[in-house]
Amino acid sequence: MSQFYLSRLLLITLLGALLPALPAAAQSPHTHDHSFGDAQKWAQVFDDPMRDAWQKPHEVIQALNLKPDAIIADIGSGTGYFSARFANMVPKGRVYGLDTEPDMVKYLTDRAQRDGLKNITALLAKLGDPRLPEKADVVVLVDVYHHVENREQYFRQLQNSLKPGGRLAIIDFRMDSPDGPPKAARIAPDRVKAELEKAGYVLDAEHAFLPNQYFLVFHPAKS
Repeated sequence: MSQFYLSRLLLITLLGALLPALPAAAQSPHTHDHSFGDAQKWAQVFDDPMRDAWQKPHEVIQALNLKPDAIIADIGSGTGYFSARFANMVPKGRVYGLDTEPDMVKYLTDRAQRDGLKNITALLAKLGDPRLPEKADVVVLVDVYHHVENREQYFRQLQNSLKPGGRLAIIDFRMDSPDGPPKAARIAPDRVKAELEKAGYVLDAEHAFLPNQYFLVFHPAKS
């Protein structure tokens, strides 16, 4: 498994949450075997309007209290569900959407152009390499943390990509959520806190308004 196996992760988590609303073809037990190269097709799942009810993107972005010129890295951006929303909230800033699937990167590039979001840059992520084109004010991983391998090393290295005072936001499915990936694949928030403490982070905030997910915000201890 890659350090952030992004497209498969999005499929597992979002199909788990949206399954009742999807057509029969999307509920096939063979769904996980489909190619992720057709981003246009998967956008119907990842950007389904029903996701807003439990993902609460507006509330998430408000909680991050972003400055208009903030630099944001959306690791595991997929088709840009969060990246596009971030871009609208930081008109003087820059949003980097990173994904390991080339067609997802192309889709987000086209989406940004179509929607006039000139402050989005979609990038093909390198496996295991958290370095960004420039230092970020906020790095966000939505439903991605549990697919990162060698997490202590990865997130310790990620500190080099944060500005002084930069923050790391982790959103992932709770152990007791009725939706999301298989429970064996989930990571409890207390474990996230312990792992990131070992990687040199301090917990800033813990938000409890998401019905299915925990929402943790950290900053490097050295800052």
